[in-house]
Amino acid sequence: MKSLTRHLTFTLPQRMGFENITPTVAELVEESGVQEGLCLVNAMHITASVFINDDETGLHRDYAKWLERLAPFNASPSVYDHNRTGEDNADAHLKRQVMGREVVVAITDGRLDFGPWEQIFYGEFDGRRPKRVLVKIIGE
Repeated sequence: MKSLTRHLTFTLPQRMGFENITPTVAELVEESGVQEGLCLVNAMHITASVFINDDETGLHRDYAKWLERLAPFNASPSVYDHNRTGEDNADAHLKRQVMGREVVVAITDGRLDFGPWEQIFYGEFDGRRPKRVLVKIIGE
């Protein structure tokens, strides 16, 4: 069995944003030499996410608005108990919970095996600092 492990680092300049990381992950699949297997992509921070969806800017704006309605940013400790710890990012933890921690994509014939329009995204909810994403590829 073959395997490849890489840690990617992302620093988004805004508090919340989405970055298409599909090309980078696809390059790693090619580098791994795996023809049939699985690719795990995992956000290694509790205020960031990895998810699969369409690469359409309107959808990304809709996500941002929807998430902000679900868990609006508010640094006040009177709004979120978590912010009583000295943090101001309780909303980012909640947004991450909704968007998910990781994705697993099948590798078939040496390529990521997606459905129509599917792409892998890094989601940031407490940005402006470096955060890691683990990519683990295993297979034959």
